[in-house]
Amino acid sequence: MVLIGAHVSPADLINEAHKRDAQIVQIFLGNPQSWSAPTFSFPGGAEVMKQALIDANIGVYVHSPYLVNIPTTNSKVRIPSRKMLQQTVDAAALIGARGVIVHGGHVPKEDEPEAGFANWKKAVDQLDMKVPVLIENTAGGERAMARKLEAIAKLWDAVGHTDVGFCLDTCHAWAGGLELPDVVQKIRAITGRIDLVHANDSKDAFNSSRDRHANLGMGEIALDELVECIKAANAPVITETPGEVEEQAADIALLKKRLG
Repeated sequence: MVLIGAHVSPADLINEAHKRDAQIVQIFLGNPQSWSAPTFSFPGGAEVMKQALIDANIGVYVHSPYLVNIPTTNSKVRIPSRKMLQQTVDAAALIGARGVIVHGGHVPKEDEPEAGFANWKKAVDQLDMKVPVLIENTAGGERAMARKLEAIAKLWDAVGHTDVGFCLDTCHAWAGGLELPDVVQKIRAITGRIDLVHANDSKDAFNSSRDRHANLGMGEIALDELVECIKAANAPVITETPGEVEEQAADIALLKKRLG
């Protein structure tokens, strides 16, 4: 049975999970738009959070801050990105997380993507991977490391010697120009794995390069096509859809019904 859940606030993640009937959750550990070190807003801190998750039988994933850009040639961003990724992995290990999700990132328009793939290799070779790190595909950018299949293949040439995993975001795939009916098959042929799915509809057209999530069945992706893609991945599913409890609970209920 596929585990299904949602991105929730870490301060009250057990109650937030129960309200949505979520079996797993995804959280940020701190401000996703900040370089500040991870924090634990859950009452009692990391140790109490870990035990609460165990008692509730709820799995947790940690999403790294949005500022993290591992492949960039800009050292003022790349160096703190490596530091932040390690700090996030360390913090995630303290709460028994199932993995840390990090965007594939990009290089500046004046630089060649090959430099970015090399930077990814350096980063993973230095990383103390206390919990699995899952690289997520992205929606836009001509010099993105994980948008097009050709780039993902080059990325995996750089990181595939480690146990780095892959997170498939359906909105990002659609907006990035990847056809959903066979994207799982094609990505698995490159990476050998899909460890997590971010199940999101898209507010924008195919290959728009725009990362704007919609509730399932309320966006531009045909619902049957979206569901079949998620089913083919056969991995835990996290929704990152708009709205509050009611809307996100509806997305989870829809997936539970359609995925069986």
